[in-house]
Amino acid sequence: VARHQSGRNSGVIHSGIYYEPGSLKARFCKAGVDATIRFCRDHGIAFEQRGKLIVATDALEENRLRMLEQRARSNRIDARWLGPNDLRHAEPGINGVGALLLTTPGIVDYAAICRKMAELFEQFGGHLRLGAAVTAIEEGSGRMILTLERSETVSCRFLVACGGLMADRLARMQGLDADFRILPYRGEYYRLAKQKNDIVHHLIYPVPDPALPFLGVHLTPTIDGCVTLGPNALPGFKREGYGRFNLSLRDTWEQLTYAGFWRVTKRHARTGFAELRDALWKTGYIRQVQKYCPQISVRDLRPHPAGVRAMAVTRDGSLVNDFLIAESPHSLHVCSAPSPAATSAIPIGHHLCNRIDERLFR
Repeated sequence: VARHQSGRNSGVIHSGIYYEPGSLKARFCKAGVDATIRFCRDHGIAFEQRGKLIVATDALEENRLRMLEQRARSNRIDARWLGPNDLRHAEPGINGVGALLLTTPGIVDYAAICRKMAELFEQFGGHLRLGAAVTAIEEGSGRMILTLERSETVSCRFLVACGGLMADRLARMQGLDADFRILPYRGEYYRLAKQKNDIVHHLIYPVPDPALPFLGVHLTPTIDGCVTLGPNALPGFKREGYGRFNLSLRDTWEQLTYAGFWRVTKRHARTGFAELRDALWKTGYIRQVQKYCPQISVRDLRPHPAGVRAMAVTRDGSLVNDFLIAESPHSLHVCSAPSPAATSAIPIGHHLCNRIDERLFR
């Protein structure tokens, strides 16, 4: 449980500030903050609402941050502008020309949430089956039939597929019209040395580039008491590639023969080369953080597990930045559930259940 994206992320409970007002991402995230915290309280799962600082270090970032401040108002998110002096008072080790303080974001171990959800699922009569790859999906008359490894079959009235890194393959397996592919983007993290565990109290984020779907390298206290730094965003060549050397012939072939990969790579070539350079050269990576936290050096970096983000990309090279659901008479496929899907998980579940109710009982 939670072996992939759900257990390999920053552990942040997001506020929803970045997302287009009225979008599913904005709605689900805002509702998800309260739902996640309530779930943790109900089941004794540790969490902390430390708040988040988005820090601007120059005039361009300050202008972008002012735009984020307006978006926070549109999304009805509590946000307060801090000048340089207020920023130094809130976080003495952080430099910037201004910052936006968000009070609702927090930290949690999402793998612990997933384990509790799996436990409850079984208590309610569900059957949890791990390590059983789906090899075929057939939609019959009123039934869905899944073929698993070793020719085992599972029959059900309705199928909900949330395949993450394999979402496109499951949709194509069923024959759905899915004009997208999942491209894996590897995110590398570092853990700071123990003597730096108290370097920040809040979650510290840079101002994101609005042209990119990634939030930049940030400093995140974790629920186990350390501080992580990351992630970057590198095209991967294996969908479940978490080791130092990652290559899958199938994944690589599908990626290199997909027109959308080359188009999105060309569109963001400059950013891609910078990410690759900084991944190979730690000094470049650390400079992204030293802009707002000059106390951190390369000597402070320790290894930390990497993650792989499932980015849905269409044939024309467009990034699918909102939730994408494909449907058939007896199935729903969650084709894309981008960040902040972990924060939004419970509202997403309610949304899917309502869609199923409409299909089965209308």
